[in-house]
Amino acid sequence: MVLVHEKLYQSKDLGRIDYSEYIKSLTGSVFRSYNADPFAIRMNINVKEVYLNLDSAIHCGLIINELVSNSLKHAFPQSTKGEINIDFQHDDKGNYTLKVSDNGVGFPETLNFRETESLGLQLVLNLVEQLEGTIELDKSKGTSFIIKFVQKKHEEGR
Repeated sequence: MVLVHEKLYQSKDLGRIDYSEYIKSLTGSVFRSYNADPFAIRMNINVKEVYLNLDSAIHCGLIINELVSNSLKHAFPQSTKGEINIDFQHDDKGNYTLKVSDNGVGFPETLNFRETESLGLQLVLNLVEQLEGTIELDKSKGTSFIIKFVQKKHEEGR
């Protein structure tokens, strides 16, 4: 959590944070903290011209941190190779879609992510709720969390 705040406060304009560079830096730090092999697990980031206000940026940073950490901990057992993808897009109406996915072993079929005892997933659910957004889980190809929210016009960092 400290890293999230540290990276955000290094931004030149706290009202308009370039999220592409921030995500690259954040995920690099997460990879280092888990001692993940970047040659075994590839990080793909697709974020173009996404600017967020400080509150939304902090919430999304914490969500990304938790979901990427979960992928590194659970998706690729015994040094399995794979990919983690982050796609973050928006439209002109302030609708944002954040997708964090991996092509690992997949989310356990018997586990309901909305009712888990995992503190990390509980944090993600609370952060999405604070964004007044929605979260869905797609288990068809690995694990994919899709978060949608609206950044209100008067709060937008663009």
